[in-house]
Amino acid sequence: MRVICDGLDLSEAVATVLRATANKTTNPILEGVKLKAFEDYLELSATDLELSIVKKIKAEVHEPGETVVPGSFFSNYLRKLTSEQIVLELTDSNLIRIIYTDSEGYVQCYKADEFPTFKEIETEKYFEIRQKDLKDIINKTIFAVALNDNRPILKGVLFEVNGDKLTSVALDGYRMAKCDKKLIGNYEPFSIIIPSRSLSEISKLVNDTDDVVKVILQKNFLMIKLDGVEILTRLIEGEFINYKHLIPNEFATTAVINHMQFENTLERASLLARVDKNNIVKFDVKENNILITSNSEIGNIKENIPVNLTGADIVVAFNSRYFMDILKTLQDDFIKINLNSPYSPCAVTPVEGDEYFYLVLPVKLA
Repeated sequence: MRVICDGLDLSEAVATVLRATANKTTNPILEGVKLKAFEDYLELSATDLELSIVKKIKAEVHEPGETVVPGSFFSNYLRKLTSEQIVLELTDSNLIRIIYTDSEGYVQCYKADEFPTFKEIETEKYFEIRQKDLKDIINKTIFAVALNDNRPILKGVLFEVNGDKLTSVALDGYRMAKCDKKLIGNYEPFSIIIPSRSLSEISKLVNDTDDVVKVILQKNFLMIKLDGVEILTRLIEGEFINYKHLIPNEFATTAVINHMQFENTLERASLLARVDKNNIVKFDVKENNILITSNSEIGNIKENIPVNLTGADIVVAFNSRYFMDILKTLQDDFIKINLNSPYSPCAVTPVEGDEYFYLVLPVKLA
């Protein structure tokens, strides 16, 4: 293999596919990036067997070939060579020779035939969505996935397609996040569960634009193509929680509150709550006002926020981090806080419309 390519293109491509490499694996080749030279381009790929990313860049190919380089080291090496033209040569002893200006370096490679093969996926099912909507629906729900392995199904995010609507749902037993976005076109109903790690990497690679992306599905795989990048992920098999049974039909108390004022107040209260490592803050809702308090061994905070209150007064406590995770994803000037009792889930909803819906379980007060 002998190829010549732009240093910036190569460095960016390695950094992109490196997102799919495995950490702390017993198989070192899964920490590698595969290089495969074709007639006029270089293909780079990486996988951890759940998530795979492939990117192609233009290259002057003098001799086709393939090898697998140590991913992290190769990326760090190239990071300082973005303004150079890079020549890559594979030696008979499976060393990659990196030539730039009047310098060169050698890196020991893995055998390409030991690298996992990528699944070829055909368009069995698909849906199309604006990139900014896909990015937003992921960011509005992914934080609520479960982090432990007790219920593997909850380590993924449910995507439900129905007509021209995509619904995304995540929950971890303490909170639930749900968001709806409009699709391009109409589709027969179906649902899939996508690993949260895969969605996190997809979110980083899609743009915040109106450009349309096609999400392709085949059996237990999903693929997205973006500007020369292919992202392939396994789906999680099984039945998701019936989240619709968790949504209350009505609420006894509703408060319309300024989003940024609420977020800033809660952030200050969380500073004390985190000292005792319980993150507990108390909401005292009455007379068009929410009194937010937090206490710890080093002091206490009490702050009042005016609200537009409908319904009964209520005192309830929450883990502040769960609320902060929600508030950081929202851009609305005002939001609604919906409550029933000190022991029932609180819902965060928009003042108008129903694009998102969040549930947070309260903490029992002593």
